[in-house]
Amino acid sequence: MRRSVQFQAPPQEPGEREGVGRPEPLRTEFAFDLPRGYVDESGTVHRSGVMRLATARDELVPLRDDRVRENSAYLSVVLISRVVTRIGTVEDIHPGVIEDLFASDLAFLQDFYRRINAEGHTRAAVSCPSCKEEFAVDLAGGRLGES
Repeated sequence: MRRSVQFQAPPQEPGEREGVGRPEPLRTEFAFDLPRGYVDESGTVHRSGVMRLATARDELVPLRDDRVRENSAYLSVVLISRVVTRIGTVEDIHPGVIEDLFASDLAFLQDFYRRINAEGHTRAAVSCPSCKEEFAVDLAGGRLGES
């Protein structure tokens, strides 16, 4: 039995579909606010920060780190330190900075990492059964960065 498949004509302009605007440009950096905050050597509390999208290298390099080989739980510390670019005015983010975070802040950053790097994998296109309007929902639930 032979099946035929119909292909739709390409959109009029690149990146546009009928009824849908231009796609958003790729975001590579995401702002966050830590629940408690990083306390530096002088006692200053830093809460706002920026995390960038992870690359394949970001996920592979920590696997060669001796601290990770000795204790696999250290993987998240090294990985988070590679992708957080700033916390408050602190721009030299290294594993020592991440180690000094409160546990709730580390958990927040781990969740934030998972959400921004899984974007597209946790979203589904749906349409309203009543009005037939199409929109996207985040199957992971919650807003970005919330636990």
